[in-house]
Amino acid sequence: MGAIVRIRLRNDELRYGLVAQLFHWTIVLLVIAQFVLANLAEDLPLGPAKVKLFEQHKSIGITIFALVLLRLSWRWINPVPAVPPTTARWQRAAAHVSHALLYALLLAMPLAGWLMSSARNFSVSWFRLFTLPDFIAPNERAFEWFRDAHHMLAKLLFVVALVHVAAALKHHFVDRDNVLRRMLPVKLEKERHEETR
Repeated sequence: MGAIVRIRLRNDELRYGLVAQLFHWTIVLLVIAQFVLANLAEDLPLGPAKVKLFEQHKSIGITIFALVLLRLSWRWINPVPAVPPTTARWQRAAAHVSHALLYALLLAMPLAGWLMSSARNFSVSWFRLFTLPDFIAPNERAFEWFRDAHHMLAKLLFVVALVHVAAALKHHFVDRDNVLRRMLPVKLEKERHEETR
């Protein structure tokens, strides 16, 4: 099945544009990197290597937070493609809820991590280029609360992301609609055929 590259910045009625796709796939890759870094750091003894991994983890978390805010801004001024008309009403509702939950988790997790670091009197820098202000004063009980919240949010994000992936694959392989294809940076031959029918 052939494919051609589509260079369109804005969304249209059928597909996401390049800007939305870049936001989506960059955030996906960074979230995967976050889970890898967190697991690697947890397995290390306290020392320079562990501190370095957590510094990278924090920097990427702040990057995700900023990208999600930019993505939401772009989504507000550039509406998303319409859901296929064959999609059941309950699936549309579930999609809205899962997307809202994903955005909320992608914003809440970095904030919880930032608060956790502040409560432990650990600075949060962005790739050592600048240091972010502390949200709260050092407090051991607050640190434990935000640490637990950060871990719980991570588990919830993992589950919701799996459901999101499963739904996209179901649309592609079972429903055979364009829900997954519209977020891909290439336009498949099948789509070209559908548009020319």
